[in-house]
Amino acid sequence: MELCGGASRPTTKRQASGCANLSAQPHEPRGQHPTPTSQYHQGWTRPGFAIMSQSLRPYLQAVRSSLTAALTLSNFASQTAERHNVPEIEAQTSPEVLLTPLTIARNENERVLIEPSINSVRISIKIKQADEIEHILVHKFTRFLTQRAESFFILRRKPIKGYDISFLITNFHTEEMLKHKLVDFIIQFMEEVDKEISEMKLFLNARARFVAESFLTPFD
Repeated sequence: MELCGGASRPTTKRQASGCANLSAQPHEPRGQHPTPTSQYHQGWTRPGFAIMSQSLRPYLQAVRSSLTAALTLSNFASQTAERHNVPEIEAQTSPEVLLTPLTIARNENERVLIEPSINSVRISIKIKQADEIEHILVHKFTRFLTQRAESFFILRRKPIKGYDISFLITNFHTEEMLKHKLVDFIIQFMEEVDKEISEMKLFLNARARFVAESFLTPFD
């Protein structure tokens, strides 16, 4: 059920027509995104359909389709420990339940590693780092997130070697959460992290310029 005008939004055609009659706002044209004054809430737009750059779109679409296919997980008991259920991609004790890892690269400095197994998937992301400043910012940013991994549920405390941040999704996560929302979260993170790093870099440069000007003012 979704929300329509503050109430439950029906799903049948008859209920939908009744909901439309109660709405004071005109319908949005088909194929267009709702405006802020629309009867629909902006937050309803799935993150995966947000506006993105043309160069980034194919990369994220490839990650989305590959991750959606990899998240076909099932409950699988450990074959080495009785009455235990562990993520097989982490345990690495049964090669027959591990699938072929997949690497999706945009360039040599930006790539994603998807490691699927029968009951878990590990996603590792290499964030773009153009210079030493971005390298430091990415390290601080990912360290801040990994220290709060318990709040993100699927975030791994330690990334895979060669990558900046890793996520671990198990069959228990897909049973408790919507699979397409998990995929949306990963895609939105990949889309927003570059913006965050760029904004922090601009703020750092502006602050450094201000400090330099303040320091050199007495010598003028």
